[in-house]
Amino acid sequence: MNNPSEESQLAALVLAGSREAYSQLYEKTITEVYRTVRFLVGESSDTDDVVQEIYIQAYRSLGQYDAARPFRPWLMGVVMRQIRAYRRKRWNHIRLIKKAQQSGSVADHDFSGEVADRLSYRPLIASVERLPYKLKQVVILHYLNEYSQDEIADALGIPLGTVKSRIHAALRKLRSKRSSEILLRGKVEDLHEA
Repeated sequence: MNNPSEESQLAALVLAGSREAYSQLYEKTITEVYRTVRFLVGESSDTDDVVQEIYIQAYRSLGQYDAARPFRPWLMGVVMRQIRAYRRKRWNHIRLIKKAQQSGSVADHDFSGEVADRLSYRPLIASVERLPYKLKQVVILHYLNEYSQDEIADALGIPLGTVKSRIHAALRKLRSKRSSEILLRGKVEDLHEA
């Protein structure tokens, strides 16, 4: 990413009413925000809506930003809160659909587009997708967006030790998944060679 003080200066200009500064701030952050949302939301059809909500909420709460602190973790805090809100809303929606299906009043949903999206993922991304949400968050922020552990702690509002333990747990799960796949593949190959 770019110089944090530059982003802080742009944030101050946005607060002063500069639309050009908001446009520049958007351009400097959109790739990272979009990529994070895409990985954590998983639904490509909802990603654009969530990103739009993030920038609306970021603009509304920019007055609460402390310019003495780095801008990126503050923005990621907004991102994570909006993703949590999306997930809550989606969970409630799924519960309503299940209730309606039990009463027999809803048609079946077509999952073909989602299946096509899932098939295009590489094996590592698929493994990350299967991680529990809290572990997936820190992996995406640390390895995809290259946030430091301190920045992740600020963005998620959790202690640094929790970030470290979640990264460790995620890597352990990914490694164990990978080694079990290698063992299974080796056993299957041995069976076919005999």
